[in-house]
Amino acid sequence: FPSQLKSQAPGSAEELRCLQVLNQQPEGSSLEELSSSQGCLKLASTIKGYVATVTENMIRKSAVKEAWRSYFNTSEGPLPPKIAGKPSAHLTLRPQSLAQDGRSQRFGNLSQSCRHAIPHWGHSSLHSHVQNMTYRAGRLRVEQPGKYYVYSQIYFRYRGAGRDSGPQLVQCIQWQPAHSPPVLLLKGVGTKCWAPEADYGLHALYQGGLFELKAGDELFVSVSSLEIDSNDTAASYFGAFRLDL
Repeated sequence: FPSQLKSQAPGSAEELRCLQVLNQQPEGSSLEELSSSQGCLKLASTIKGYVATVTENMIRKSAVKEAWRSYFNTSEGPLPPKIAGKPSAHLTLRPQSLAQDGRSQRFGNLSQSCRHAIPHWGHSSLHSHVQNMTYRAGRLRVEQPGKYYVYSQIYFRYRGAGRDSGPQLVQCIQWQPAHSPPVLLLKGVGTKCWAPEADYGLHALYQGGLFELKAGDELFVSVSSLEIDSNDTAASYFGAFRLDL
């Protein structure tokens, strides 16, 4: 072991001398100035290559780390527009919603079975919202084209006398393209016959479907009867949301 260490000593001394020479080189000097000593030139080339490799790895790791941080860090700044701007709406029936008959001309010429358009919905409460769609006077307006799931439920509360009081209950979701008459999009029907001693006949109709809609299209709900329970915001509602398929 001592003999091996002794044999390595000259090499170590030579490397130390080369490092001293390298340290004394002015900034910006080239390796060719060390050509008088092949050992020093080889050592300098090795050090230069090592430093270049370490620097390249550090830059690559830093770039990858920054990319992942930018991709996953959603706590800083607003959410990406695709997530934050997803259109959706959920409207609830208000007590004053049925104060007027919805057969006005502004809803178009509706079929007899669904002639009462609902002219008012709650759209800014604990139970309702409108995001990146437009609500006005009973209508939802699409601002961003795409595939939308459209749905509605109406809770009918028909008051009558006995078995003959059961009417045909119809709920319709109407689609009205820009500058066009309304088109029946969905229709739900229920024919009920209640017990003679019942003071009220209660029935909920729900329907929903997926449709391709364009910007400017409007949606509204019409029904066959205005005998509806408008005091329960969880029972009668109307909405739509876009699916990115």
